Amino acid sequence: MAWYDGAQPIRVEGGIKARTRRGSIGSTWWSRRFIDILERVCDKGRLSRGRAYARQGQVLSIDLAAGETRAAVQGSRRDPYEVVIRIEAYGEPRWAAVEEAIAAQAVHRAKLLAGEMPAEIEEVFAGLGIDLFPRELDMECSCPDWGFPCKHLSAVLYLLAESFDDDPFLVLAWRGRTREQLLGSLAEDPSGDALRVDDVPFADRPADFYAPGATAHRPERRPSAVTPDLLLRVFPPPAGLAEALEPAYRRLDDA
Repeated sequence: MAWYDGAQPIRVEGGIKARTRRGSIGSTWWSRRFIDILERVCDKGRLSRGRAYARQGQVLSIDLAAGETRAAVQGSRRDPYEVVIRIEAYGEPRWAAVEEAIAAQAVHRAKLLAGEMPAEIEEVFAGLGIDLFPRELDMECSCPDWGFPCKHLSAVLYLLAESFDDDPFLVLAWRGRTREQLLGSLAEDPSGDALRVDDVPFADRPADFYAPGATAHRPERRPSAVTPDLLLRVFPPPAGLAEALEPAYRRLDDA
């Protein structure tokens, strides 16, 4: 049977408080995805007490790094409890594969470079046989409660979800890739030269001044032959001279 501390926690000044005062915590799809996993595998009673702790500001600090989150939570005892939550941080080979897969999808790449988290990114990870969000959490708390997770762990998990609302790149940083590392990699041109335009001095290409411009959507085409009838319609000759000038227009077309 789990040990349960029914005493009221020591009030904290300046603790980290959840923004939502009632109902669910987490407003974006990625934070709700994380919360859904927690609420599916964790004890609902302890999660409820954890939400109360998160809203009261009992969490003193949260430090997230690759594969590990450490936090301090003030309970009913004088010394805060130490909380550790671990997940697998992916190494360089896996992240290189993830970045290559993202770069191959122009929309995903553009959204991430714009600071957005595309919902399809989960599919990118799944396609490589790995998870974006953890299915299992290795969690520890220094409190004497034997339940899983205790209210101190639950409070930290809910505040983590809210921090994901503010910065979705924290989800990736927990997996081992910081925002700067990921965006720096995606900003690089995969081909090495596709975005580079050779600068040729205009003095070396004066003929370009008279050349028709090519569109970015289709190759430049030479204009088709102009029929004498079209020339007659566009540049009508004086009355009575059309028949006399038609041979001249034909010779112009053949030139």
